[in-house]
Amino acid sequence: MNGLIEKDQQLLLFLNGLGNSVFDPFWITVSEKWIWIPFYAILLYLLYKSFPLRKLIFILLFVAIGITISDQLANIFKHGIHRLRPCHTESLMHRMRLVLCGGKYGFYSGHSSNSFFLFSFLTIMIGKKYKYLPYILFVWASIVAYSRIYLGVHFPLDIAFGAAVGFLLGGLLAELAKKVVNKPPA
Repeated sequence: MNGLIEKDQQLLLFLNGLGNSVFDPFWITVSEKWIWIPFYAILLYLLYKSFPLRKLIFILLFVAIGITISDQLANIFKHGIHRLRPCHTESLMHRMRLVLCGGKYGFYSGHSSNSFFLFSFLTIMIGKKYKYLPYILFVWASIVAYSRIYLGVHFPLDIAFGAAVGFLLGGLLAELAKKVVNKPPA
């Protein structure tokens, strides 16, 4: 396990070290939730064009439930595992670029989990109708996830685990949502 942690720290130092203060404002902005409101509005519009109102309401309910589960699971893990964020890790804080620093614990990344939840869920729900959407969503989720490493608030394993949780949760809830919205009325 110590070997894995050491490799994780080395990868963080490498990826974080690629940063440049010129790009810091960009990556800070990418990491903010509010900046993505227009993107979310476009996704909402695509859902609206894809489903009748009754089905759309159920799908949005599944999205809300999924984001809540994803986010709260990340908090449970953070406070249960107690893995310090890179910016709170004594042995690293003077060897890396500290752009931001979040709460004390960082395993696993809620940003990564939430964005990969949306990638997985929306790819299953409307990815076939909008040919390029899965690629756009994957790039978006990856950029959001990488921003957390760039800023120094998460280790790569925090990101990878968060992405895996979000991806699996999105797939599970999308399959459940399809069953609910495609169920014939009683």
